[in-house]
Formats: sequence, structure tokens, C-alpha cells
Amino acid sequence: MVWKAFFSSYVFTHWFVSNLCNKLRDVPSPVHVIFCMVDHFEPGTGNVPVEVETERMEMLLREYPRIADKHRDCCGNHPKRTWFFPPHYHRNNNLKKLVSLCERGYGEIELHLHHGKSKPDTPANLEKTLRQCVEDYSLFGIFGTENGRKRFGFIHGDWALNNSCSGRYCGVNNETEILRDTGCYADFTFPSKGESNPLLINRIFYAHDNPERPKAHRTGIPVRLSGKENGGLMMIQGPVFPFSKDDTITGLRVFGDVINRIPVSEKRIDSWVKTGIHVSGKPEWIFVKTHTHGAEDAGTVLGEGMDSIFSYMETQYNDGRGYILHYVTAREMYNIIKAVEAGEMGDDPEAYRNYRVGAPEYDSTPSCEEASWELQGLVSATYPYDRQDVPGIPLSA
Repeated sequence: MVWKAFFSSYVFTHWFVSNLCNKLRDVPSPVHVIFCMVDHFEPGTGNVPVEVETERMEMLLREYPRIADKHRDCCGNHPKRTWFFPPHYHRNNNLKKLVSLCERGYGEIELHLHHGKSKPDTPANLEKTLRQCVEDYSLFGIFGTENGRKRFGFIHGDWALNNSCSGRYCGVNNETEILRDTGCYADFTFPSKGESNPLLINRIFYAHDNPERPKAHRTGIPVRLSGKENGGLMMIQGPVFPFSKDDTITGLRVFGDVINRIPVSEKRIDSWVKTGIHVSGKPEWIFVKTHTHGAEDAGTVLGEGMDSIFSYMETQYNDGRGYILHYVTAREMYNIIKAVEAGEMGDDPEAYRNYRVGAPEYDSTPSCEEASWELQGLVSATYPYDRQDVPGIPLSA
């Protein structure tokens, strides 16, 4: 509670100052709004029966194309979702089905990992787990490549990156270093409402590890126009700002994902853009990364709520004069950021969707219903699987 009170007051202060600075800043027109939705996609979350898990997958396959096909950005691209998929739900053909959706152009898959729950993870086990994830997922063509090497985006389960939740749900202080060494191009975990959230909010920055202390991503070095790679792991955050969930004082919040119980208002979408997350020196390219837990919040992100979000974005932020809208995946967002950092002089973000990390080549044909025994063992060593009665899922350590 102390942290939440501190963080809320911190966000309010930061929002007031940043708004003042934005009013004084001369931002060239048009403003490009680069929109990405990341999905912490866990079809079996909540220890649900296997029938519910299967229906969540089938609902995604059925409903997401129906919504996405109705919408276009400035260049005719459908909205793309990035599903950050955890290996402990690589079972019952879940991953294979998700790949089939990506084959049709509706999004991409990156890595979501829960670990350190039953006992703290270790650097050695974490590295083995990440490398085995890449090997298992690559069977389906998942992850793009850079110079022949697989690269992946990352979201940490339970928000506990770099052992930042008081020792729970992780155990590894130098996690971002291990992520970078195993092929991670950027972290997309934040924002969160917990103690793990960086203090350098509403910025894109490089975080460096301190193996002796947790939460090394608390702060870092901002990514800059015509700058240079800093050696740390890039942190791509979503907007944090004060808002009211019900237009009352008691409903004030500073963090809001796309969930069933709090509808996303037009005012909140305006705040996503108004927050103005950008690469330092390039304020006319705004990066809006929002997130959801799509399996449990399917009522919103596969229904009218998501449809309304897209409609408002296209109406308000795609007139071609004041604003130009781009729907991107997490990988494409990273590539566009890297192009700005490299000082590329083009005026259109579309040119840089594949600037560094190439597009994955998805293939849903392999007969692979579940994770390899090697991966199952590495994950279950520190994170119990939700269900113990599914064939092929080992008892947790």
C-alpha cells in the first residue's frame, strides 16, 4: 500500500510536469501514432478445466479476425495483436492454433515467462529455459531473425522482472542481462501497478543489470534520435497517467490495461496519445503500447469494446493531416524505434517495420501438441503448472 500511494503521487506529479512541457514543445505535423496491443495470453489461467482452455483458444481464432477485418490504418493494415505466450500453456495444440492465426497475418507471437514461484529461479536455469523456449517455439517458425539469429520480445509473468517483487516470482537479479544474451530485443512488461514498475515512466530506455541488487530496470538511459545502442536491454513501456474509471474522485487510477471491468473511454484513448511516449528528439512519432490479458478479458478485447477502440483511433487519429495511424506488432514497434535511434531520415514509419529484426515465417504444420520434456522440466522446476491432470504435464518440483 505504501508503494502504491507513492507511485500514484509520483505519476500525478510527473503527468503535470510532462503536460506543461508538451504544451511548450513545438511538435511538427502530422503526428504519427504507432499503436501496438500486447496480450499476456494464457488460455488456461485460473486453473480452468481443459474444456474452458480449449474454448478460449477457439474463441480467439473465431472472433479476432472478425474484428480485425473491419479496421484499417493509414496504409490499409489490419490491427495486429502480439500474443506473448508462456511455455506452460504450450499444450493441447494451443501454440499450434495460435501460429495458424499468425500465418493469416493477424499478429505475431513473442515470449511470456512465469518462473520462480515454488522456489527462486537461478541464472543458470533461467538461461536454459529461455534457450529451450526459443528452440521449441522455432519449430513453428516463431520469432524473427537478425543476422541469422532468432530474436524475441519478452514479458515477465507476475511483473517480477529482475527479481523486483520482493523476491517473489523470479529470483534472478540480472535477468535483463540473461535476456539480452539469449536473444531478447526488448522488454514489454510494463507498466504495472506494483513495486516492480520503473520510475522512469513514459519513456523508452535502456536498462542495465546489477547482479547484486534486484530491480535494476528502475531507471536507465533514454533512447535518442541519432543516438547509439547502450548495451542494456531496451524497455518499451505503455503510458501511465491519472484517470478515473467512473468519473469520480474515488475512481481515480494511474494504471489501466484493457480489461472487462473498466471500459476504455474515448478520454482514456486521448490520454494514451497525449502522454506522448517517443524517442527523445522525435516527438512527432508517438508509440502507444497498451496491454491486456486476452484469455480472461476476451469479452472486451474480442468484442464491442475493442471494436470501439479501433473505431475511435481511426476516426480521431488518422485524418492524414494532424495524425496518421499505424497498427504494428511489438517487433515492428521495436524496429521503428531502432530506425529513429539510427538517425534514419524517412518521414514514414512504414518503411521501418522490418528494419532490424525480420518478420517470422510461421508454419503450423508440425505435429507438436505440447512443449518438449526438456522445456516442461525447466519451467516446472520453479513454476508449477496450473493443471496436473493434463497428459504430458509433469508434476511440479
